[in-house]
Amino acid sequence: MSDKKPLVTFRDFSYQYFAQAEPTLHHIDLTIYEGEKILIAGASGSGKSTLGHCINGLIPFSYKGESQGSVQIKGLETKEMSLFELSKIVGTVLQDPDGQFVGLSVAEDIAFSLENQCMPQDEMKELVQKTAGIVDMDGLLNNSPFELSGGQKQRVGLAGVMVDNVELFLFDEPLANLDPATGKTAIDLIDKIKTEYNKTVIIIEHRLEDVLYRHVDRIIVMNEGRIVADMDAGALFEAKILPPLGIREPLYVTALRYAGVEVTKDLHPESMDTLAIDKVKDAVCRWNAAQPAPKPRRAREEILSGTDLRFAYNRDQDILKGIDFSIEAGEMVSIVGTNGAGKSTLAKAICGLVRNVRGQFYFEGNDISDLTIKERAQHIGYVMQNPNQMICKPMIFDEVALGLRLRGVPEEEIREKVEAALKICGLYPMRKWPISALSFGQKKRVTIASMLALNPKILILDEPTAGQDYYHYTEIMEFLRSLNESGVTILIITHDMHLMLEYTAHAIVVTNGKILYDGSSVHALTTAKIAESASLKLTSLYDLAVACGIDDTQGFVENFINYERSLRESERSGVREA
Repeated sequence: MSDKKPLVTFRDFSYQYFAQAEPTLHHIDLTIYEGEKILIAGASGSGKSTLGHCINGLIPFSYKGESQGSVQIKGLETKEMSLFELSKIVGTVLQDPDGQFVGLSVAEDIAFSLENQCMPQDEMKELVQKTAGIVDMDGLLNNSPFELSGGQKQRVGLAGVMVDNVELFLFDEPLANLDPATGKTAIDLIDKIKTEYNKTVIIIEHRLEDVLYRHVDRIIVMNEGRIVADMDAGALFEAKILPPLGIREPLYVTALRYAGVEVTKDLHPESMDTLAIDKVKDAVCRWNAAQPAPKPRRAREEILSGTDLRFAYNRDQDILKGIDFSIEAGEMVSIVGTNGAGKSTLAKAICGLVRNVRGQFYFEGNDISDLTIKERAQHIGYVMQNPNQMICKPMIFDEVALGLRLRGVPEEEIREKVEAALKICGLYPMRKWPISALSFGQKKRVTIASMLALNPKILILDEPTAGQDYYHYTEIMEFLRSLNESGVTILIITHDMHLMLEYTAHAIVVTNGKILYDGSSVHALTTAKIAESASLKLTSLYDLAVACGIDDTQGFVENFINYERSLRESERSGVREA
């Protein structure tokens, strides 16, 4: 990097929030050069977001604390710069785009910073039009930002930053709320900014495999406020650093390890496109051939179904267009599809949160179409995608206890149930905290805990793992699996194809208000026509199987899932015996 100039420099930098007993960052030494594309990865609480806040100026200007050492942007100490000066160099695109909108239309939102600079209107309109064109939003300039899909919102947020011609783009979990295909497009767009406009890009993200769809120069791995790795993807996989830190490796890398392949930098494992397939395919094929045949699935009684379901928020456009579905008792089901396909609306219709739904719902053979929200809630729990839409108490314990108190449950029993739910969701140490002190992901876990405390027969979760690191993702999903094994039927609306493969044998694929496919999750993610039509993404396990010449791609993916499941069961058994 000797021919590149340093853009961001940390020197022996430590930081402690005033509200925290311990420092969040310890002795950070890091240099990011002009034109680099950097991925910052780490578990929740590792300090990666705080590191980002130090770069974009939220520290020290918005979050107060005590720092030691130096942070420089273009050779200037950030604490000696104004927030305005920093914003002309660093642009941030937030995880939740709604929190970034200030204009009533797309054009107004993009133009916001230009208006603050008193730019002449003709010049401003020309620049807004040009910038919107770069992110393919020039045809929607008159639309309200809140009418857009998740991917479109993110493009507007990006354009609002690009219009200032900043030198560094900081993306805070850009994939958290996007469907797989839209996420892939977002990574393409980020790569375009870096390559075509020679910008410096920093991505903070849990979904490592999805980010590595396009090349990154370096991966910065954080753990407990320290940088534990700073290297390219190939070297990182060779070093086996990620799994012990609770960060998931790409699925194809995990499959190579299961097949006994020593994953080294020489194999170029940073992506499926670069992988030296000739050096690994024999081992992969041998492993696949050695796997036992899967056990046949047993049929169960139906617990929930819907017949010819139709619904529209307004008369002009149906959101649900004649949906039929059937869920068996004790199943774990993924509901997947494009942003705006009708997945969340279907869940709300099941719970009675939207009215005037045409068609019938049946629970355990009984028609529940005319039951109220409260009556359905005796059997069906629903956790929304946005936790801010559910939370109504200022304190964590009171929020999780609310449903039980409304049912008149004795306080001693409430304490027992609430504490059990909080422990499962990793929130027990925070039980006396105010909700306002939590991150978006932690708020998500509060809403899950509030439903778990009610012990429903059916639990519907809208994106339960969005924004969660692999450790908390696994903790939540393993709990949901144990809940499922105890008899609770679970429906999960998700964009996470890993979750869909690992935990749900049954998938309902929704697109344009209709069910495109209802069947095996593995089949959906190994069939190009289904994946493409529903904005899903063919799993990298499928890509690995094809590259290795394995004809039964579905069988290979099922073998991987069953093998991984058996490993987890062995680990759980070992823990119980210990």
